[in-house]
Amino acid sequence: MKVAILASHKLKAKNLAKIAENFLETVPVEQADVIVAFGGDGFMLHTLHQLKNHETPVYGVNTGTIGFLLNSSEHLEMLPERISNAKSTTLFALKAEVTDIFGQSYEAQAFNEISLFRSSAQTSKIAIKLNGKTQLNSLIGDGLIVATPAGSTAYNLSAGGPILPLESGLIALTPICPFRPRRWKGALIPNSVKIELEVLNPDQRPVKLTADQRLIHKVHTVQVVLDTSMPYTLLFDPNQHLEERILHEQFLEH
Repeated sequence: MKVAILASHKLKAKNLAKIAENFLETVPVEQADVIVAFGGDGFMLHTLHQLKNHETPVYGVNTGTIGFLLNSSEHLEMLPERISNAKSTTLFALKAEVTDIFGQSYEAQAFNEISLFRSSAQTSKIAIKLNGKTQLNSLIGDGLIVATPAGSTAYNLSAGGPILPLESGLIALTPICPFRPRRWKGALIPNSVKIELEVLNPDQRPVKLTADQRLIHKVHTVQVVLDTSMPYTLLFDPNQHLEERILHEQFLEH
């Protein structure tokens, strides 16, 4: 098994990656059967976004804090066996087509969530359409989160959104500090739906968009779909696979 090793810029990640080289046959990324990424969740997302071949599976080793998308850094000497026995999980990314107030177009990709935030002291106003049909004329508040199941336990959960099982086939729409309508807590929609978001009065009420680690300012319109044409594979130790972690999050007491 040919393995490419990547590490974040942090010292702990670099040191553990150096140790792992003693137990693995390492090659450049383009020649690898598996990529082993040392870092935190942010570095894992960065690695996925930088993949030239999305079919190469990635086994993450946690050297950060939470490490929700990664495996334990213990027993590095057993990495060959752990990788061989790992359970694969398929992730799909959200794809957004964004237009700013100047008419400039952008494409963005997110494995966790795409979020719209107000950029001024005034609340944002966002209209929501699903498959071309208006569902909400104006969401007034701090913004809106569009979250995948993999990202549902992250910022989406902190904003009061639901945890979605990985195989639920759903996307979560979660408002951020909604002012109007007061009782709208968000929505669960099939991941086959096309989401269209329009920022109302974008000059007076500017909004920025984040897609994982990417930031776009002065957004006017956003179209979001789940890109099922490009599956990405993450590898997890059998007793710590992602589906089980997401399920467990629903029963945590704190």
